[in-house]
Amino acid sequence: MGEESMERYSRQVRFSPIGEKGQKSLSDKSVLIVGVGALGTVLANHLVRAGVGLVRFADRDYVEMSNLQRQMLFDEFDVKESLPKAVAAERKLKAINSNVKIEGIVTDVTIDNLPSLIEGIDLVLDGTDNFRTRFLLNDMCFKEGIPFAYGGAVSSRGMSALFIPGKTPCLRCFINQGDGNGQTCDTIGVISPVVDIVASYQVVEVLKYLVGDEKSLRGTLRSFDLWKNHQFDLKMHDAKESCPTCQTKEYPALVEAEDHVTTLCGRETVQIQRHEPIDLKRWATTLESVTETKLTPFLLRAQLPEGERLVLFPDGRVLVQGTEEISRAKSLYSKYMGG
Repeated sequence: MGEESMERYSRQVRFSPIGEKGQKSLSDKSVLIVGVGALGTVLANHLVRAGVGLVRFADRDYVEMSNLQRQMLFDEFDVKESLPKAVAAERKLKAINSNVKIEGIVTDVTIDNLPSLIEGIDLVLDGTDNFRTRFLLNDMCFKEGIPFAYGGAVSSRGMSALFIPGKTPCLRCFINQGDGNGQTCDTIGVISPVVDIVASYQVVEVLKYLVGDEKSLRGTLRSFDLWKNHQFDLKMHDAKESCPTCQTKEYPALVEAEDHVTTLCGRETVQIQRHEPIDLKRWATTLESVTETKLTPFLLRAQLPEGERLVLFPDGRVLVQGTEEISRAKSLYSKYMGG
C-alpha cells in the first residue's frame, strides 16, 4: 500500500479483521450495485470510501426533490439540472475517492443487459425498489455463482441478507414473488434511518465476504421495525426443496416474459401489460392516500404528484399517461405499484 492509501484507510486497516491484507483484497474486488436511490447511494458511499477496487452502479431514474430526504449523494443542484442518478452519484463519488474505479451507468436493468453488467463482478448488491428486479438479480447471481446482498426498506421496516450460491439458500426460499402488496416508499413512506441501517447491514456482510472472513458472516435474514422496536433473525439453514432457483435451477426470472411495455403512438402514453389481473378496489385504497383517484366499474384513474397519470384496468393493463419515455413510465409504475 502506498503512503496515501495508508493514510486514507488507516482507521480501517487498524481494524484487525481487515488489516493490510484485507485492505489489499478490497482493492482487488469489483462490485455491482443495482439502483442508486435510497439504499444504493448509501451502499456506494460506503464501498467507495472503503476502497473497493471497482464500484459499478446502474440506475434508470433522475434526481427529484423528494429524493433528498433519504438519498445521501444528491443535492438541490442535481434536482435543478434533472441529472440522472447514476451520473450525479458518479460525480460525487469520484470527488471522494480517486483511487477507486467508479462506473455510473444510466440504464434500465433487464434480462438483456444484466449479463454484461455482471461481467467481472465479484458480488452484486441490491439497491432496487421492486421485487421483479430483485428476483432477476437473485436468479442471475445464483446461475453465475455470484453472491447477492439483498436489502429492502419501506416505512420503518427493513430487511437484509447475504445469499451465497452453493452455501446458503436464495431469496426465493424466504420471500414469495409478489410479496409487498404495492407497499412502496411512495405509497406508505419511509424514514431515512431505516435506509441507512439496511444498507449498513448489507455493506458489513459484503466487507466480511470480500476480505475473506466468511466465518464472521451473520448467516441470517434480518428484519426489523425501528419504530416499533422489533428485530428478528431467521437463520439460513435449509433451502426449500422445490425452490426453482437454488434447487431445481430453473431460474424463472431469466426465462419468464417481462410485463409487455408499449408506447401508444401520438397519445403521450405508455402501456404496461401485467401478467396478472388488477383488483381495482384494492389499488384504489392503496393509492388514494398519495394521489387523487377516481374509481369506476371499468377502470381506476390516479393523478400522480409528478404530473403523469396512471390508468388501471381489471385485465392487467396500466396506462402511464403524460410521457412517451418507457424508462420514465417504468419508474413511475415501480414507484406506485411496486414493480
